[in-house]
Amino acid sequence: MIWIGDVLVSQGQGGVYNERMLGGARVWDPHRSKLSALYHVGTGIELTPGMRVLYLGAANGTTVSHVADYVDVVYAVEFAPRPMQDLLEVSRRRRNVIPIMADAARPEQYAMLVETIDLLYQDVAQPEQASIALRNCSFLKTGGILILMLKTRSVDVRKEPAEVFQDTLDALTSAGLIVQECKWLAPYHHDHAAIVCTKPVV
Repeated sequence: MIWIGDVLVSQGQGGVYNERMLGGARVWDPHRSKLSALYHVGTGIELTPGMRVLYLGAANGTTVSHVADYVDVVYAVEFAPRPMQDLLEVSRRRRNVIPIMADAARPEQYAMLVETIDLLYQDVAQPEQASIALRNCSFLKTGGILILMLKTRSVDVRKEPAEVFQDTLDALTSAGLIVQECKWLAPYHHDHAAIVCTKPVV
């Protein structure tokens, strides 16, 4: 990852969402991106030029654009029509972003478009977040990484965030994934947690 002092940046064309520039690089704001927040509060993973990424919940493409600055290709899945318009604009400026309008809970909709991936990144506001991640792990190579951005209030608003967090961890580990890192994303994002797992080599 590229840091200028204590500021995380990515090397790419600016002007995606009026982000600041620093030393010719794009400032990756942890208040605007949960992945950036993970790098500030935890470790995260090193994004490398050869990586293929499946990004679930791409939204307007803010974080997608930064990930695309680092990796080979990003398959960016988004379901809502309005943010898809912005995502299409990001893909015009970054040819390694492949926008896919589909429901992340139904990976069969885009199975014919996605190659084996190194990183599965999920940021969806749906109740079955662990289940969605596990369904999409079919694309993930053995030894590959899952980063699940858990929106606890989207899973079950009646439960305490810590309980939702533990339930999600249990679901992932019961499926055989190996948890590498867990971090709450405060002060940047409240009631959100990042869970980083690896898909074991069988």
